[in-house]
Amino acid sequence: MSNLRIIGLIVGIIGLIVTFRIYRGPRWRRLNFVLFGLFSLSLIAVSLNPNLLNTAAQMLRLERQQRGRILVLLVGSNILVWFVFIYLKTKLDDYKHQFDLLVRSLGYGEVKHMLGEEIRNKDIVIIIPAYNEADSLRELLRKVPHSIEGRKVGVLMVDDGSIDDTGEIVLKNRCFLVQNRFNRGQGAASRLGYDVLVRNNVKVGVTMDADGQHNPQEISKLVKPILEGKYDLIIGSRVLGKSEKTTKLRKIGVSFLTKIINMLTGLALTDCSSGFKAFNMDKMRRLKLTEDQFQSAEVIIEAVKKGLRIGEVPITILERKYGKSKKGKDWKYGLGFVKTIIKSWWRKI
Repeated sequence: MSNLRIIGLIVGIIGLIVTFRIYRGPRWRRLNFVLFGLFSLSLIAVSLNPNLLNTAAQMLRLERQQRGRILVLLVGSNILVWFVFIYLKTKLDDYKHQFDLLVRSLGYGEVKHMLGEEIRNKDIVIIIPAYNEADSLRELLRKVPHSIEGRKVGVLMVDDGSIDDTGEIVLKNRCFLVQNRFNRGQGAASRLGYDVLVRNNVKVGVTMDADGQHNPQEISKLVKPILEGKYDLIIGSRVLGKSEKTTKLRKIGVSFLTKIINMLTGLALTDCSSGFKAFNMDKMRRLKLTEDQFQSAEVIIEAVKKGLRIGEVPITILERKYGKSKKGKDWKYGLGFVKTIIKSWWRKI
């Protein structure tokens, strides 16, 4: 037996022993055990009988190729690398989810005693994620109605690591405030807002942007179908309504992305990227949301998976008066949105 085969045999045996020792008992994971167990057994088998590679070469029709065994090993190695990549990506997503839960818990824990009964007395709460939007908020917060359809309305601002006067402006307007210590993205900030509403048994939640492009006077149009029990999620559509300022590329992009979501979900939406939404919070708690950015697609796809009733109402997207958009270039936004669509659709229920 050659030195290379001896080394392969030793590595395979050690790998098999380690697999049994690590993944037995409470740390048992079927996928981990199968993945590393098969790798170790394959290495042992090939080290003891290299002719197995000839059989594999025949199956792949590589027996007539020069260095067919090496080609078989390369194919097998690539398959193994992909399995390891998927495994590591899954573990990374798990760690990311745990980190997200920790940060949200810390964010809520800091203000739990401050919110108290006051937010529970609100029938409708507007969630506004904000990152350095002090100038826009000075004007926006004054326009939010105090009641809709006879229901009390509150505003919950999620300060996503702002370094300007965003937090101070919110408190001066007597709104509820929770804060992320660093900027995590609109999706992560929205999840923190959902947590606050769910934990305080708020019935209806609304998300709107902090840049002043959503008209607070249109909030009533979004929440009315929720209050009437007709829908669980209402999306404000600029396509059914209008947009004061936009680009042709963005129009085409919104239409294309919406068609993809409609094809995957069976819906007939017109605007999948709108951040102006109203929710039945009792149903919202069912959704598994993980995306820090491009969360509009994730919310829709998760809502379909959980059986929520989804509708649209026309809205007007106003021209931004202060600051610059944080979405970045249209093509980068589009690629990120497509990635989120695929991840959310592929994710198991």
